[in-house]
Amino acid sequence: MSMALIFSPDFSGLDCLSTGALVLDADDRIQYVNPAAETLLGVSGVVLVGTDAMQAFERSPELLGAVRTARDQQGTVVEYELDLVIGAHPTIRVGCSISPLDHPVQAILVEMRAVDPQLRIARLERARVQQEANRELLRNLAHEIKNPLGGIRGAAQLLEHELPRESLREYTQVIIKESDRLQSLMERLLTPHRMPRFGAVNIHEVLERVRSLILAETPSVALQRDYDISLPEIRADAEQLIQATLNLARNAVQAMHGNGHCQGEIVFKTRVGRQIMLESRRYRLGMQIDIIDNGPGIPDEIREQIFYPLVSGREGGSGLGLAVAQTLVAQNHGTIDCESRPGQTVFSIFLPL
Repeated sequence: MSMALIFSPDFSGLDCLSTGALVLDADDRIQYVNPAAETLLGVSGVVLVGTDAMQAFERSPELLGAVRTARDQQGTVVEYELDLVIGAHPTIRVGCSISPLDHPVQAILVEMRAVDPQLRIARLERARVQQEANRELLRNLAHEIKNPLGGIRGAAQLLEHELPRESLREYTQVIIKESDRLQSLMERLLTPHRMPRFGAVNIHEVLERVRSLILAETPSVALQRDYDISLPEIRADAEQLIQATLNLARNAVQAMHGNGHCQGEIVFKTRVGRQIMLESRRYRLGMQIDIIDNGPGIPDEIREQIFYPLVSGREGGSGLGLAVAQTLVAQNHGTIDCESRPGQTVFSIFLPL
């Protein structure tokens, strides 16, 4: 008897859905596939029904993790964007809703729809424009603060020479040191100011340079490579891309170590993208560089503002590393996106080819 005939529930009502639908039984075997899911996945339901979903989607860890969460918590899990890979088929960007069913017992309904990559890129572009406006405001503010700050420091130095007792000088030292700290912060707000120097860049040489720096700074981190070695060279500023990628990788290290993940793992991944929108222009081919870590994830309350200057999820952090990285990538006609959940954070750099 085939697997399709073992279960009595009738899911034919899902055939009319425009979104793809899969039903998994209590053992995570695929019990039903609707026509929309067959079209989306490019695989016949006859092939999928009866197979183990954990094996069929073994290259889609985000989906499998969402299924486990929905099953454990007995609640609906929504993933707005995740990469779905089945067998040797190309990666599909989808939004998913995973819900437990009352009948059959312990069954799971997975609904999915394709995500338009152009809408995603347009959202990133709007965010980049807004963040650039915020940075310009902060740069102007930093210029206004620098001059009086220098005056405060100079006055404190003069006062220090006039004080009659050595014990009083510790107060002027506090003023001077705090002025220096604020001066350093202002300088970082005013950078990067250098215009890019474009040349032929091999992105994997950039990533290998960053990899060596991270391993030298934090030997306990495992740094893996997942490169598409067929990617061609790009026109970019190598030093700016090194600094941007280094900022992202350091941010990942700090997030993991700041939350007890001393044996954390980072993955550098490169892939080609097609028909992407950058700076309101469509590029037939693009490059995607992912920096993936297995840390605790970005807190929900700052997830939408992480690229804003002075926003940090780490105690004592300046919140400038990601803002500077985004500026450097934008100067190379690219953009940065981020997706995060507990156990996996992915920063993606998109550049034109």
